[in-house]
Amino acid sequence: MRCLGRGSHRYQHDGSFAMTNSSCYRADFSLVYHRGFSYHANSSVLGILDLLDPVLDRGGLVLELGCGSGLLTKYLVIGGHRVIATDASPAMLDLARDYVQGEVDIRRLTLPADSLPDADAVVSVGHAISYLPDEQAADQALLAIARAVRPGGLFAIDFCDLSYGPERRSHPDVGMAGDDWAVVMRCSVPAPNRVVREITTFVPVGDGTWRRDDECHQHLLLDSGKIVELLTPEGIDVTVAPAFGSETLPAGLRVLIGRRPASAGGSRAPRRG
Repeated sequence: MRCLGRGSHRYQHDGSFAMTNSSCYRADFSLVYHRGFSYHANSSVLGILDLLDPVLDRGGLVLELGCGSGLLTKYLVIGGHRVIATDASPAMLDLARDYVQGEVDIRRLTLPADSLPDADAVVSVGHAISYLPDEQAADQALLAIARAVRPGGLFAIDFCDLSYGPERRSHPDVGMAGDDWAVVMRCSVPAPNRVVREITTFVPVGDGTWRRDDECHQHLLLDSGKIVELLTPEGIDVTVAPAFGSETLPAGLRVLIGRRPASAGGSRAPRRG
C-alpha cells in the first residue's frame, strides 16, 4: 500500500515540535484507528462470516488482506477459521499480534508487489485496494486476488467506488477523541478518481505532554464496471454489492464479491508474472 506522509511531530514543552519519519499507518494513527474506528469491521463481520460458511464447513483457508490491528481477524479466528492475516504496516501488525488470540498466521504483505498464497477465501475490510497508487497497481492486485482463490472459493473485499468522491466534497472536518487519543481529519477531492484525507493524531507521551503525528492518505476511486470486466476472464463470477451482508456501509463504499466455480470449467487462469 502507498500513502504520502507529511511527517511525525513531537511537541516540546515550549510549544515547538521536532520532525521525525514519515510512512503510512505509523504507530500513533494505528493505535488511534484501533481504538476509535472499529465500527466498520464490527458492522461487516456478520455478513462476511455468512459468506464464509461454506469455507468453514470444509476447513478451508482464509486470507485476509489489510488486516490492520486485527479487528476482523479476531472474529474470523473465534468463528473457527484458519486464517492468514496480512497488512503492509508493521505498526498495525504489532497491534494485531497483541490483540488476536488463538491460532493465526500474521505476516507482512504489500500489494501488489508481494505474491499471495492460494486460499479458499480472500477477505478485506478497510478498502485496502483503494490505498494503491494508481489503476495499474489496483488491476495487478485484483488479478492476484482472483488467481489466489481456489476452485469453489470466493473473495469479498470492499473498495472506494467513483461515487465515493462526490459524496465527500461537502464533508466537514471531523474530530474524534478518547481518553488517551484524539484525531482530526480533513477531506478533499482533487480529482474524480482521488480522495485525500489529511489526518492529525494526538496521543499522550506520559510526561504531561501530547505527541502530534500527521499522515496524508490518498484513496484511489475505482470504476466498478471496469473491475467486473477485468476479472470475468479469470473464470470468476463477479458481483458488486452495497455491503457484505445487511449492514449499511458509508456512501460510495462498495463490496466486490467473486466466486470461482468448483467445476473443471471454472478452473483458474494461469498466473502470470
